[in-house]
Amino acid sequence: MGSDVAVEIAASVSRRAPVNGIRIVGVDGRSGTGKSFLAARLAELLSAPVIEIDDFVSWDCFAGWWPRFDEQVLTPLLAGQDATYQARDWTDWYGSTLGGWKTQRWSPTVILEGVTCTRRATVGRLAYAVWVEAPAELRLARGLARDSSFPGKEQLWEQWMREENEFFTTDGTRERADRIVDTSAFGITPAR
Repeated sequence: MGSDVAVEIAASVSRRAPVNGIRIVGVDGRSGTGKSFLAARLAELLSAPVIEIDDFVSWDCFAGWWPRFDEQVLTPLLAGQDATYQARDWTDWYGSTLGGWKTQRWSPTVILEGVTCTRRATVGRLAYAVWVEAPAELRLARGLARDSSFPGKEQLWEQWMREENEFFTTDGTRERADRIVDTSAFGITPAR
């Protein structure tokens, strides 16, 4: 990904007024687009921590994790408090088991990275929203490469991609983004 894109976004974020004293930046988009890569670069440029939505989602619960995220992460940060949340246990790759607790100390800028993190429920609560995109066949290839050791991965990814399409079409997430980044030209290999 061109460093200019991340630098431009970081500069735009820095010019944004905080919401309740904090700049929360959402890096959203369908799986396999390169959100993690961009979020890591923004974190470096903005000296900001990243909270990963992978700590909340599971294959069997595409969007229903939101109330826990809102209660444990978004609401406390917007109140000037640390976020303490129970993370998804990915040793239970096919299930939705929760694992240990994490605490993200309050910071003037925090980056949320992951699918649906800029959903309609965040309107007025985020300082900046980035939508990251790439063609479906590229996203699927990236996802299957990342999750190569898990039997049944193709069916899980195909179902997940259908759920993403339904959610994002209904929610209108992309249309609300402050910046859209197309990663199809970049050699990004997502990693878990």
